[in-house]
Amino acid sequence: MSEREWNLQDKYVLITGATNGIGLAAAKAIAARGANIGIIARNQRRAEEISIQLKKQTSKPIKVDIFIADLSSQSSIRQAAEQILERCPQIDLLVNNAGALFDTLLKTEDGVEMTWALNHLAPFLLTSLLLNRLKESDSARVINTSSHGHKMVKNGFDFDNINGEDLYTGVKKLMGGPTLRYAQTKLANILFTSELAQRLEGTNITVHCFDPGLVATNFNQNNGRMAKATMAVMKLFSRTPEEGADTLVWLAEMKDVSWLNGKYCADRQLKEPTEVAADRELAKRLWEISEEQVGASLK
Repeated sequence: MSEREWNLQDKYVLITGATNGIGLAAAKAIAARGANIGIIARNQRRAEEISIQLKKQTSKPIKVDIFIADLSSQSSIRQAAEQILERCPQIDLLVNNAGALFDTLLKTEDGVEMTWALNHLAPFLLTSLLLNRLKESDSARVINTSSHGHKMVKNGFDFDNINGEDLYTGVKKLMGGPTLRYAQTKLANILFTSELAQRLEGTNITVHCFDPGLVATNFNQNNGRMAKATMAVMKLFSRTPEEGADTLVWLAEMKDVSWLNGKYCADRQLKEPTEVAADRELAKRLWEISEEQVGASLK
């Protein structure tokens, strides 16, 4: 092990979206380094298959836990968090990786637009519920998967229309409204990262986000034939999931990440996000709105 690497041996790592794509590639790489893994997944059967894969690939026995949750549902997230806290006396790393894009307006049982609920509010709430356990670790990290897609957002958010219904109708939909909505959630990931890091300054927890680049995964396969055809073409120019997960793994195993606390990275480098993504007042306002939407306070 390099002196520059954080020893992941026997660390406990929770990962959302670990049953395919970037999350699966990251889970394999982190498990190979001797970490115990907690998979937060929606599909029990798929999660069990991944659990077997992770255990088989390691020379040293590791622990792999499965927690079933619908991350678009706040009640489901709360139930999963309760199970995690009951079964996991130690959490050293939380990876908020799950995400999706929906090209039609769908609302969750909580009345929240689906892309926003899954991509932004889920990591916000899950982190909130697990924060005290993370604080009990000698050194803990939170890593959020963002995207260069955040650059599409030029003017922040319309907080009076936080569900973004207008992006799914008429001309705005034809002009890529659902894609812009996804970009807004990726901007939210960056703002959440920076604000959480500010609020946890002086604690044992650092917070990070990264851009995996254009990756060949099952992303956007839920939106019909046109979306599938588009993604098939894009895959010709895409990175492998392993390449997409590389910066995540780098952040997970680097010994000293204090200089990257609250920051945005890509290709194993510190990157400057857009001006709107660096707006501290916008980050604070987003935090307040997010707390209202989930009814939880991150102290």
